[in-house]
Amino acid sequence: MLKYKVCADASADIPAEVAKRYSIHTLGIPVTVGEESYISGVKLDNNTFYQLMEDCDTIPITSQITPYEFNELYKAEWADGTEHLLIFLLNSKGSATYANAVGSLDKFFEHHPDAKDAISIHILDGGSYTMGFGYAAVLAAQKLEMGMDVGEVLELVKGQLQRQAILFGMYTLKYAGKSGRIPSAAVFVGETLGIKPIMRVFDHQIITAGKARGEKKLVREVVKMTLADMQPGTPYCVGYGSDTAARDEMIEEATRKIGYPPVYLFQVGPAISANTGARVVGIVYEAK
Repeated sequence: MLKYKVCADASADIPAEVAKRYSIHTLGIPVTVGEESYISGVKLDNNTFYQLMEDCDTIPITSQITPYEFNELYKAEWADGTEHLLIFLLNSKGSATYANAVGSLDKFFEHHPDAKDAISIHILDGGSYTMGFGYAAVLAAQKLEMGMDVGEVLELVKGQLQRQAILFGMYTLKYAGKSGRIPSAAVFVGETLGIKPIMRVFDHQIITAGKARGEKKLVREVVKMTLADMQPGTPYCVGYGSDTAARDEMIEEATRKIGYPPVYLFQVGPAISANTGARVVGIVYEAK
């Protein structure tokens, strides 16, 4: 029987119960808050991270997964008899993690030539963050469990990754300003006027796609923009941070306007919230 494993780095934000159900292995991402270092997705839960971030004067720093760690992963899976290893990684233009995975793979096969006929390692550039690529990892695990051919699964998820988009709103500009993603003058004006930016993540890029004036309009505007950009009838996911009230509002509004509920709810981890703050809410969907 074909033996496979699906892996995704912690920034995919795949819900723990979903990862467990489909045996998706999480690759931890180092994150530094102040003078302390942690491993996101393995030894640091999101709510603890939110509190650490709130208590710290500096913005958290996330680090790449190293070539050594990937090499150890390849060796372990080869030794365990895995025939196909599918690895989903965050945006290659936002982190060196993908490049580290690809570079270490060449060296792994160079040092272990016998492994070439035993294990196929498929490294996928998520081109996004959070469930913007985590959903594709879940989809791959589902289809493999159903018995779909690995080649067909890879074709399916590569297409999914090309179509997956995210729209999310930020309730504060504090962290975006500190990270330099939004100029300090714009942060001051935005906070003064109560303007909440709406960001779009698609095809390796993050752009400011819209805005809402005031917190009460943010969820409605995100759903409105999603409807205009979403392929009708396709599944979507709702993401949130520390604000469960915003999460519930988004679920209700999206279900009502789109016509059916989200397939997954996910909580945004350090990779995004380090730059946006803990109070975020958004939708992952398939773009037209």
